[in-house]
Formats: sequence, C-alpha cells, structure tokens
Amino acid sequence: MAIFSSRPAQGGRSESARRGEPAGLTIIAAGTTIEGVVKVEGTVQGTVRAATQLLVAPGALIRGDVFAPEIVAGGEIHGSVHADERAEIQAGAIVEGDIQTQRLHIAEGGRVNGQISMEPNSGERSQGERESVSAGSQSNPS
Repeated sequence: MAIFSSRPAQGGRSESARRGEPAGLTIIAAGTTIEGVVKVEGTVQGTVRAATQLLVAPGALIRGDVFAPEIVAGGEIHGSVHADERAEIQAGAIVEGDIQTQRLHIAEGGRVNGQISMEPNSGERSQGERESVSAGSQSNPS
C-alpha cells in the first residue's frame, strides 16, 4: 500500500477505515524517515521540508513555507519558498510569498506575488571571501 495513496486497499475499504481512523488521514509514524523527493498532490497546511526535491503538482495547494534544494511548483504555494539550488514556477502555478534561491525559472503563465532574492547564502561564501572578512575584522596590536 502506498503511503500517500487515496485509492482504497484491496477489499474496498482503506486501511484507515478498517482501523476506525478518519478517512483521508495519513500517518507518518514515529521513527519513520521519508528521504528524497516529496510530491504534494493535495492540500498541506504547514511547513514542508524535503531532502532533495519538492514537487507541487498542478491543483495542489501548500499553505506554509517550503524548504528544499530544488522546488518545482505546478500548483499553489501560499508562503515563502526557500530553494537552496533551484526553483521552477510552471505555467499556471502561483506563489504568494517570497522566493529565495540560487537559480529561478518562471514559465510563461506562472505567477509570483512576492520578493525574489537570488543572493548566495552567507554560509556558502567562497574561501577567499571568508578570509578577507576574517582579515578585515582582526585588530593589529601597535
């Protein structure tokens, strides 16, 4: 059985219905780790973090901030987008919030209502930049 499947298990009743849980409830048990790509096809209320890639399918809605190295939005995101490497806003997608990323692609028909920042993260400065900052902050005894 797929974790995020809305299709009923064999026998016609979903696993949650057999346990007396509300229909549509997804449980990620304590100790469970989901690695890699996260794809949202429904509605999520709250922060979403993905280890490698977050895919927001057309028709999906996230009401909260999103964090991942790569974020591909085909649906709606109502919150800040924090893509360490790359963000893609597909045709028909809507982002209602600020975007922070290194690289950005907005397809024709994609909408962004917020500020876009493409500055490198302060933790990702080159070694030369770190040395010049450190050297500039040292005091010379006379």
